[in-house]
Amino acid sequence: MNRFAEILLIVLGVVFVITSHVHGFVVTRRIEEWDPPCDSEIYCHGPLLNTVQMAQLYPDSKTFVDMKLKQDPNTTMQIFNDFMVTHNQNPTRAQIQQFVDENFDKEGSEFEPWTPVDWKEHPKFLENIQDAKLREFGTELHGLWLKLGRKMTNEVQEQPDKFSIIHVPNPVIVPGGRFREFYYWDSYWIIKGLLYSEMYSTAKGMLQNFLDIISRFGFIPNGGRVYYSKRSQPPLLAAMIKAYVEFTNDEEFAAQAAPLLEHEFNFWFNNHTVQCQGHTLCVYGDKSRGPRPESYREDVVTSQEFHTEAEKEEHFSELKAAAESGMDFSSRWFIDAQGGNGGDLTNLKTRSIVPVELNAILFWNAKIIAEFYVLAKDLVKAAEFEARAQQIAEAVHACLWHDDIGAWLDYDLINARRRDFFVPTNLAPLWMKCYNEALEANITDKVLRYIERTNIDSYPGGVPNTLQNTGEQWDLPNVWAPMQYMLIAGLDNFKDQRAKDLARSWATRWVHSNFIAFNETHSMFEKYNAEEFGGHGHGGEYEVQIGFGWSNGVIIELLDKYGGVLSAPGSSADGLQPFSAFFIAALALFGTILSRIFG
Repeated sequence: MNRFAEILLIVLGVVFVITSHVHGFVVTRRIEEWDPPCDSEIYCHGPLLNTVQMAQLYPDSKTFVDMKLKQDPNTTMQIFNDFMVTHNQNPTRAQIQQFVDENFDKEGSEFEPWTPVDWKEHPKFLENIQDAKLREFGTELHGLWLKLGRKMTNEVQEQPDKFSIIHVPNPVIVPGGRFREFYYWDSYWIIKGLLYSEMYSTAKGMLQNFLDIISRFGFIPNGGRVYYSKRSQPPLLAAMIKAYVEFTNDEEFAAQAAPLLEHEFNFWFNNHTVQCQGHTLCVYGDKSRGPRPESYREDVVTSQEFHTEAEKEEHFSELKAAAESGMDFSSRWFIDAQGGNGGDLTNLKTRSIVPVELNAILFWNAKIIAEFYVLAKDLVKAAEFEARAQQIAEAVHACLWHDDIGAWLDYDLINARRRDFFVPTNLAPLWMKCYNEALEANITDKVLRYIERTNIDSYPGGVPNTLQNTGEQWDLPNVWAPMQYMLIAGLDNFKDQRAKDLARSWATRWVHSNFIAFNETHSMFEKYNAEEFGGHGHGGEYEVQIGFGWSNGVIIELLDKYGGVLSAPGSSADGLQPFSAFFIAALALFGTILSRIFG
C-alpha cells in the first residue's frame, strides 16, 4: 500500500469511529425470534419428531434426523398421521421402529463415493519432518483425507426436502464419526491441514460452499444440516480464506469474498450484542423454540427440572447457545447461585457470559476484512473495518483483560463480575493478536506467570479445557486439538523466546501424545485425555468419535512447523521433553535479577 493510501485509510477510519458512535453499525438481516430450528415438521419440530425421538430407537438422537425420507414430506406426514390413528396415538416402541424402517433410509445415504482429485502421495510438508517415524505418522494423517471426503448425490439438489443435509455444490472433508456433514469451526483446522497437504482445489471448494451458504442463510450454520440453521459457531471463515490466500496467493478470491464476509460480520453484531461496562461485545445465543433436534430426547429429559414451559424454552435456548460456542458442554457456561461455575446443565447461562475468544475472533475478522477490501481497492470499506477492529480491541481490553490476573477472562453479565476460572480461551487473544502490541513485554510476563499459577503445564496429555471434572466433554480431563493449537500459536506469536520455547514444548507434547494414541489404536480422536500421555477422552452426550478432521489438521501443521527438531517419543534422539511453566518462570525471574544487578 502506498503512503497516500495509508494516510487516506487513517483519515477515513477516524471519520468512521466518530460516525459509528452516532449511528451504530450497518444493519443487516436479523434472526426472527422464537421460530423452530427449521421449517421441517420431520427434522426440526412436530409430533413425528417427538414420537420417534422419545421412543429412543437409537443410542444417538442424531441418527434419526440424519436419515433420508423415502417419500416426499407431505406423503410421509400423512402416513404418520394414519399410523398414529391406527395405534390410538400410542404406538409401541417396536411399532415406531417399523414405521421408521418403512419410511426412512439409513443415515449417510445422501453421499456417493468420491476421491479428491488434488490428493497427492507426497506433499512437501512431509519433507520437513526429519524423524522417520513421525514422517510416517504425517503420511498416514495425510491419507486420512481420502476417508473423510464426502460428495452429495444429485438427488440432494433435486429433492432437498427428502434430506436434512444442506446442499452445497462442492465436496467437503467432514470431521468423522457421527459428524457426517461440514461443521463450521472444525473446518478452520481441516482447511489448514488440506493446505499443508497441497489440496488447494478441495480447500477452495469448501470455502466457496461457505460463501454460498452466507448468501442463502445470511450466516454460516453450526453444521451442514437444516436443524442447525438457527445457530452458528465461532466465525472463522475469514481466517480460513486468509490462510488459503497465504498458501496460494489467490488475492482475487479474497477480494471477491469481502462483501459476504462483511455480511457475516454484521450478522453477529446485529444478533449477538450486549453491553459490557459501556462497551459493545458479542455473546453466543439462540432464538429458536424447542429442543435441539439432534439431541431431542436428551434436552427434554434435562428440561424436566424446570416447571414452566417458559423456563423449559429458556433452558433449550441455553443448550443451543452453548452448542453455538462449539464447547457443548462445559462448566465454563455454568453460573450457580453463588456466581460460580458449579452445577450441571440446568445451570447453563451461556447467553449471559461474554466470551473472550468470540470477541477476539470478531476483531480478527474485522482486520482480515479490511485487508481484503484493500485488495479489492475499496479503501473506504477498508478504513471502516480497521476502525471496527480498533473498537473491538478496546472493548476486549477494557472488559476482559485483567492485569492482576495476567489473562483475559469471560464476563458474567448476571452478577456483573469477571469469571476467574481457567479455560484455554482465556489466552485466545494471543492467537489473534487482539491486544496492544506496544504492551507485549508486559503481557508476556503476566501470561507466563498466569500459566505457572494455574499449573496447567503439569498435565502429561496436554492443557485441559477446564480444571473442573463434571463429566461434560469440554471439562477436565478432556483436552482438545483446537485449544492446544490456540495456545501454541498464541505463545509463538510473542517475540519473547521464553514464550516461543513454551509453545514448542506444548507442541512437542501434543504431537507425542497423538502419536502414541495413533500407534496404539490406528485412529485419531476428537478429544484426548490430559491426565494420560496418549489417552483419548470421554464424557458428554455421545461416544468418543474417531477420524478426526481438526485433530489431523492441527498435527499436520505442527509437524510442518516443528518437524525439523522433533523426534518420535522413545527414540534415542528424543531430547525435546516439555518445558515446565516453573522452569520458564524461573528463567524469567533469573533474567530480571540479572538485569537489576547489571542494568
